[in-house]
Amino acid sequence: MNPWRGLKNIPHSVWMLALATLINRSGTMVLPFLVIYMTRKIGVSIALAGVVLSFYGAGALVTAPFVGRLSDKFGSLKVMKISLIATGFLLILYSFITNFIVILGVTLLWAVISEAFRPANLSLISDETEPGQRKTAFALNRLAINLGMSIGPVIGGFLAGVNFSLLFYVNGTMSILAGIFLIISNVETKRHVLNTKDDSKKLGLEKKSGSIFKDKTFLLFMLALIPVELVFFQFLGALPLYIIQSLKIPASTFGILMAVNTVLIIIVEVPLNNAMSNWDDRKSLALGALLCAIGYGAMIFSQNILFITLTIVIWTFGEMIFFPSSASYTAILSPENRRGEYMGYFQMTFSFSLMIGPWIGALALSNFGHIILWSGAFILGLISTFLFLFISKKRINLH
Repeated sequence: MNPWRGLKNIPHSVWMLALATLINRSGTMVLPFLVIYMTRKIGVSIALAGVVLSFYGAGALVTAPFVGRLSDKFGSLKVMKISLIATGFLLILYSFITNFIVILGVTLLWAVISEAFRPANLSLISDETEPGQRKTAFALNRLAINLGMSIGPVIGGFLAGVNFSLLFYVNGTMSILAGIFLIISNVETKRHVLNTKDDSKKLGLEKKSGSIFKDKTFLLFMLALIPVELVFFQFLGALPLYIIQSLKIPASTFGILMAVNTVLIIIVEVPLNNAMSNWDDRKSLALGALLCAIGYGAMIFSQNILFITLTIVIWTFGEMIFFPSSASYTAILSPENRRGEYMGYFQMTFSFSLMIGPWIGALALSNFGHIILWSGAFILGLISTFLFLFISKKRINLH
């Protein structure tokens, strides 16, 4: 049986979006090395470097729900084109800025423009696919992301050793090229008329009308997402600091270690999600959160590259299960004509976690050491695990 069989029915528009995402992500190298850039090139402390990431997260937090509504009104594709091209030019400009206060402002603007792509991206995939295709479609999108991420950070690790400015030039150029690809590819989209009510009933859910803040299931779901997301985003904050500065492993080696994550996703994620296509998304979310907790928590015992690689493999399996399931569950909860709005708020939880997660992780590592840091990560992952199980039991009891 072909484990990739689920890809054959994915709409052409989703494939084109995946190709644009691949182009863009192949140049992603600034954000993974931003903390190192701030400490080594700009010369700020670890804590202030964490503040820069927090400003990025703040910009993303503000952008997500607003852009989600814009996507519903003007079209997701248009929002993505503008985001990619504007981000590219801004990243090139970023490399010439050395004043810390100005860097904070530009970082905030970068996040607002760049992160506009994400809710629009998720909304378009949801609109273009039938419910049974969504997990595979989201996995395909993540395949494109991680195929690109298997290239970008690795190259970025070597470019950082030559000149940090090269990271901004390459990243910016690839973003512009991705936007141009979407423009010249003439992607045609359509909005499927889905019987979302029937689809929801299969999972024991009811659609809510009116304000999104009256949808108690969705609000509880967003609350459950945040603890494990705080853990996940340590790969941008505490993880590189711990590996590079505490364990004295070179930046180029860190890039290769992160490639273990992306290569594993490229090989395994789509077949894994095909195999789990009939799983209740909430059970998948609980398993993904648990694996993430174990993977990051095990960093307490890390002393060599081999063991670090094992921990990366563990939380990568959690990531592969967690992310497609969370997007799929959001699509199920959202009314079809408000999908961009729901995806925007869904993305907002990631932005909030990005805003404070790396900063908290960097502070914990700096002030309390790695044992407290990774123990806390384990506990947070377990909190999400139990919350996802609680959501499932609660909804079953209602019906």
